[in-house]
Amino acid sequence: MTQWPGARFGLSLFLLGLAPGSVATPFAEMTGPGQVAPTKLDTPSAATGAKATEPALALAGVYTPDIDLAVYLVSEKLDGVRGYWDGRRLITRGGLVIQAPAWFTAGFPAIALDGELWMGRGTFATLSGKVRQLEPDQDAWRRIRYMLFDLPDHPGDFEARLTTLRGLVAASSAPFLGLVEQTRVADHDALMSMLDEVVAGGGEGLMLHRADAIYRAGRSADRLKVKPYLEAEACVIGHFAGRGKHQGRLGSLLVEEADGTRFRLGTGFSDAERADPPAIGSVVNFKYHGRTNNGLPRFASFLGPAETL
Repeated sequence: MTQWPGARFGLSLFLLGLAPGSVATPFAEMTGPGQVAPTKLDTPSAATGAKATEPALALAGVYTPDIDLAVYLVSEKLDGVRGYWDGRRLITRGGLVIQAPAWFTAGFPAIALDGELWMGRGTFATLSGKVRQLEPDQDAWRRIRYMLFDLPDHPGDFEARLTTLRGLVAASSAPFLGLVEQTRVADHDALMSMLDEVVAGGGEGLMLHRADAIYRAGRSADRLKVKPYLEAEACVIGHFAGRGKHQGRLGSLLVEEADGTRFRLGTGFSDAERADPPAIGSVVNFKYHGRTNNGLPRFASFLGPAETL
């Protein structure tokens, strides 16, 4: 997880005009438009599960048009929660043990798997909430699939791992196990056409996997994200009250990037998110379209909580 400079809660309390150790008042009690509003602190949740060692996962870089697409396979980038199967349990990227029902994982192979828990396009917020629950929602889990895209312990390149994955899924009796299909594209124009089709259908974007790459942990060009916008993370350090139709709810977030860049994030929120905004100290994802000469993101818009599970 990205580390931000300074003490996260100390900074937040200072901006809110509270001394460390003070109890912040609920968001709904804020008064004037434009004020930095007191908020609930990011306290441990009853839904926080057991922790395991964070899995050493391969992470994606960002595609640029100069990339040689001849050496990559491409798939849809599923808008889900990354899940590592260690042979007996599901673990998130951040090391949270997922309390999946036993019937959901029944029949999963007793080997390490890398994939995405997915409910379908546009369902990330619902999925993320269900995955966090200590007591699994049986009905919700029946709508979730574990979509595989890699084998962390396999010694071969990605094409060899994909062949093995196809065999595993075909031979498995597990009804909730699926495979993220991969294909090839001829050039950048074909990739952009595929991206447009996926996004028009409500998808998030595409993923590129280098066909000749072995599985290695950390961020590299072995896998690349392809999206119609740029994306980054920032830490929430303040809330500003809304005006007009947003009176009594969130107007915008004051956020800070890892390099210290601060700006207000005021679009992209649902009514429910404005009523119960991301907590001070939490990390959020936002999209943007380039940066100004001062380094501020252009047309920044809230996407959702960062996947720090």
